[in-house]
Amino acid sequence: MMTEQNEDKQPPSPSAIGWKETVEEQYRKIKENAETYPYVWASYILVYGGFALWTTYRWRVLRRTEDRVRVLQERLRKLVKAQESASSVSSVQKGQQSSVAASVEKGSSSGATTPPIK
Repeated sequence: MMTEQNEDKQPPSPSAIGWKETVEEQYRKIKENAETYPYVWASYILVYGGFALWTTYRWRVLRRTEDRVRVLQERLRKLVKAQESASSVSSVQKGQQSSVAASVEKGSSSGATTPPIK
C-alpha cells in the first residue's frame, strides 16, 4: 500500500514530459542566463558572429572562383575541340593534296595537265 502511494507522488520522468515543455524550459533558462550575464552573451555573439561572417565570405569567394574555373575549362574544352577539328580537316586536305599531286605527276608524264589546287 505504501509503495502505491509513493509511486503516485513521484514526479513524472523527463520522457513523460512532452518535448514542447522541455524546449520551453530550456528557453527560459537561457533567457534568464542571458539577462543575468549580458556581456558574456554579447561577446559570444560577436565572436561566433564574426566567424560566421568570415566563413560566409570565404565560401562566396570559393564559389566565385569555382565558377570562373568552370567557365575557363569550358572555353578551353571548346578551343581544344576546334583545334582538333581543324587539324583533322587540314590532315585530310593534306592527304587529298598529296594524292592529287601524285595524280598530277602521273598525268604530266602522260602529257595531260590539271589546274593547280588552291
